[in-house]
Amino acid sequence: ALISLALEQGLEIKSLQKFLPRLAELPFSSERAMMSTIHSTGEGSIIFSKGAPEKILSLCKRSYNTDGTNNLIPLNIDSQLLASQEMASQGFRVLAVGYRALDRKATEIELSEVEKDLVFLGLIGLIDPPRKEAREAIKLCKSAGIQVVMITGDHPSTAKAIALDLGILGHLNEKVILGIELENTSEEELLKIVQETRVYARVASEQKIRIVKALQSSGEIVAMTGDGVNDAPALKKADVGIAMGKGGTDVAREASHVVLLDDNFATIVTAVKEGRRIYDNIRKFVRFALSGNSGEIWTLFLAPFLGLPTPLLPIQILWVNLVTDGLPGLALALEPEEKDIMRRPPRKPSENVFAHGLWQHTVWVGLLIAAVTLGTLAWAYHTGHVHWQSMAFTVLTFVQMGHVLAIRSEKESFFTLGPGTNFPLFLTVLFTLALQLATLYIPAFRKVFKTEALTMHELLICILVSSSVFIAVEIEKWIFRRLRTDTKK
Repeated sequence: ALISLALEQGLEIKSLQKFLPRLAELPFSSERAMMSTIHSTGEGSIIFSKGAPEKILSLCKRSYNTDGTNNLIPLNIDSQLLASQEMASQGFRVLAVGYRALDRKATEIELSEVEKDLVFLGLIGLIDPPRKEAREAIKLCKSAGIQVVMITGDHPSTAKAIALDLGILGHLNEKVILGIELENTSEEELLKIVQETRVYARVASEQKIRIVKALQSSGEIVAMTGDGVNDAPALKKADVGIAMGKGGTDVAREASHVVLLDDNFATIVTAVKEGRRIYDNIRKFVRFALSGNSGEIWTLFLAPFLGLPTPLLPIQILWVNLVTDGLPGLALALEPEEKDIMRRPPRKPSENVFAHGLWQHTVWVGLLIAAVTLGTLAWAYHTGHVHWQSMAFTVLTFVQMGHVLAIRSEKESFFTLGPGTNFPLFLTVLFTLALQLATLYIPAFRKVFKTEALTMHELLICILVSSSVFIAVEIEKWIFRRLRTDTKK
């Protein structure tokens, strides 16, 4: 940014580098909050320093008169600090610049003694405006129960202005904690501070680690972003370290768990959203597979105790497992995210995948599938329908297709979602139903699966009976929605 400014002012960088060749450098560190370079002037040397205004101004004694005479006058530090504060409150990162002419060559100078008695040159404001999508991303984080904390080396006024702009802070009166305030803070006090503070400014590397540790001790899962060398220890300590792929240092990338290729905070929120969608779909597959398989087990296990003949042949059992657990189960992975996916609090890492009623659903739906299948078998067998086994076989397949459509959402009705939101699943269900009908009405298939063609009356009975599970799950979701509405009221 400084080079761009110099070029805009018509300065020739290469000419300056020849005119004032660099001899030495005192590098920046978060502890020093400044850096200096020493250049040869031929007979002597000159030092230029830039850094945090409060640091540079404390090393300056004089400045140039602004009346056009360019005379050196005593520096009014308070007025310059006030000016830097005003710039910072507008969201600028502020640098102060000073210099000192040295009458000796750099080789004859103790470098530790030259950063003093500087002449103040001025303040420079740099601004890196937040991306538009960052505001919406932080809003989504809040709705999803994710607290966003800003930890920066910037001036507290700069940090507060940006935090207010992004929505990290809600109002001007919220406090910004300085790194120096954390130095003498006990661990017990720090635990209280991290629960209430959303913005930290002028923070050193070791203080970032303390903040991360305190948040973890409070039971929080910490994801931290960073790009600098001084961020590496905290990135490594965080539960999820996220480094910047474009502007980040190699050290930061090595210490992190995830690298953002586009350096965009909104990408993190997109990843959280996608992670929640994947987890939801895993739960849906578990719900579908276990309910269907337990229904098959209960059907085969209970039939002899109820005085019924064997419901399915081994080849038919294998077919049911293939067509119901195969393509429909895979198509559940394509289910889009639910509407409230970023309005839920984060789940606890220790939470079981069967939490929130999944195991109860698996038990009662498995039993219902068995009851529907065995009920059809018993009715057909005792009423003299010779196709009783083919009817049980068909019901067991059809009922699981109704179930997979019903569990596309744990809360929303299938009719609210519509088939178009996961068209591959809808096509898979139709394909599975067609395959099942093929086992009944194509002679070659009937020979393999030992089935018999059902009459239209028997097929309609199978379809109607099979829909009972779909209806029961939709009723379960309706009850859940009513209970949730009543709880909110």
